[in-house]
Amino acid sequence: MTPAQTNVRTRVHEYGGAAYVVSGDTIFYSEFVDQRLYRLGPGGRPEPVTAPGDWYYADGAVHPSRRWLVCVREDHTNNGHEPVTTLVRVALDRPEHAGHVIASGHDFYSTPRFSPDGSRLSWIAWDHPRMPWDGTELWTADVLADGRLDQPQRIAGDEADAIFQPGWSPDGTLHFVSDRTGWWNLYRLRDDQVELVHAMAADVGRPQWQLGMSTWAFADAGRVVVSYQQRGRWRLATLDVQTGTFTPVPTELEPGENITATGTHAVFVGGSMAAPDAVVRVELKTGTAETFRAATDVIIDDGYLSRPVPIEFPTGGGLTAHAFFYAPRNHDFAAPPGERPPLIVISHGGPTASTSARLNLEVQYWTSRGFAVVDVNYGGSSGYGRAYRRRLNEQWGIVDVADCVNAAEYLAAGGRADPDRLVIRGRSAGGYTALAALTFYPGVFKAGASYYGISDLEAMTRETHKFESRYLDSLLGPYPARRDIYKARSPIQFVDQLACPVIFFQGLEDRVVPPNQSRMMADALTAKGVRVEVLTFEGEQHGFRRSDTIVRCLEAELAFYGAVFGFVPADGLSPIAFDRIRPHRPHPDAER
Repeated sequence: MTPAQTNVRTRVHEYGGAAYVVSGDTIFYSEFVDQRLYRLGPGGRPEPVTAPGDWYYADGAVHPSRRWLVCVREDHTNNGHEPVTTLVRVALDRPEHAGHVIASGHDFYSTPRFSPDGSRLSWIAWDHPRMPWDGTELWTADVLADGRLDQPQRIAGDEADAIFQPGWSPDGTLHFVSDRTGWWNLYRLRDDQVELVHAMAADVGRPQWQLGMSTWAFADAGRVVVSYQQRGRWRLATLDVQTGTFTPVPTELEPGENITATGTHAVFVGGSMAAPDAVVRVELKTGTAETFRAATDVIIDDGYLSRPVPIEFPTGGGLTAHAFFYAPRNHDFAAPPGERPPLIVISHGGPTASTSARLNLEVQYWTSRGFAVVDVNYGGSSGYGRAYRRRLNEQWGIVDVADCVNAAEYLAAGGRADPDRLVIRGRSAGGYTALAALTFYPGVFKAGASYYGISDLEAMTRETHKFESRYLDSLLGPYPARRDIYKARSPIQFVDQLACPVIFFQGLEDRVVPPNQSRMMADALTAKGVRVEVLTFEGEQHGFRRSDTIVRCLEAELAFYGAVFGFVPADGLSPIAFDRIRPHRPHPDAER
């Protein structure tokens, strides 16, 4: 639909999300280059709706009259101070402008949604130091003829109740997800009373890292399609809102972060253990799936695919943690008799997030080359209920690290991994967990890889963006009052304990984890004499998007492990990646 070179993406919260909204046959979207809103009709050219300036827009909803839309606006015109987030009304029949503020006073807003007749608006708001999965407030207001709001009132939510995805049924009943019982379940507001629609020990909700996430959608007036996470797996079902009948949809496809529905189908981006992510339409009765567009056209022989096996393993405090284990698999090769495979432990980002069992070609890259992989949903991960998610409160750098270490040792003790060839890798917060594991559990892992990971927690809390600027209050404690914790859990403060080789990957335009986080740690380890490799990338931000960057990183990482463990990868690796790998000389402290 969009012309070549268009980049439909918003920078609100830096993580973006909900960068476009469709009304009839017209699309309104945020262009990444200038962050303005544009209108695009069938066969037409994009027309700017908002004025040029330092404003970011996201998560829009068009009024049924189509005279205006309401969206989240992040105002960066305040001379270096924290950007101001509000809800604004953008007129669609007037010259370009920045929007009129209709709701303000909270640090964050999301999910503005009109009732079917346009007479009401609902939205979510929250304030520092909470994150949206800690506690949010659900608000509604009347919508006046000129688009202004009247009689706003808080309906639900507080500092400990995380409201997610408010929306309206076809008959105008407000529905939303709340975790007040310990699980994110679906509720509704009827006769001014909040009612639980269906209780289940599963999460019908997600940590709202990006705007516009959805886990439910009405198929018709009486049925809602829900996606829910249970024991780490996402599933699909229909729910009769009158009788409470809950009917699973027979499909192996796991829905992703968004879902919508018709009377007969669910439509979402999702995948399975063996099929890549795709835009699919799933028949609600039979589970039959029709693919509209897949993320890749590559067909991989099943003989190269390793299926994830959910595992539970003992961890600190007599508790149990969760992970997905992938055994090596390549039907062209077999391991020497009795040899255990090297193991790569993956610590996911967030840290309030989760890994899934959907096909991940990066994991398959490793398993098809003889590595076993364990993808850990450490304490603090979502999908296992609120209590599990809150294990990380004030315990980041302890619980997550211990769970990753215990996953590796559990698999090694069970004969599924070589205890002398354990590796840990992670991105962003997962990169921090990897560095912390290498630092505070010396000797367990023989190498590590940090993708834009955090090494100095104190510097991080001073330098990061608004959305996460108070995130560490819950994960560690308020700063500077608990500065001692920030220093005690920062790998940069204890480089004397880290003695194994580490490879760093960093985007030079990263505003979430500034590039100096990788550079400081790499420089400190280099000064100590530890083997370090650093790859930096111009134009890359938080999360690599360019295919050549991703290929270069994987090849360099594989070559790095080859240098550490003394093997030459069979791949025809690029000279750039290979040239960076020098023969490994063990550090004198490596045995310790």
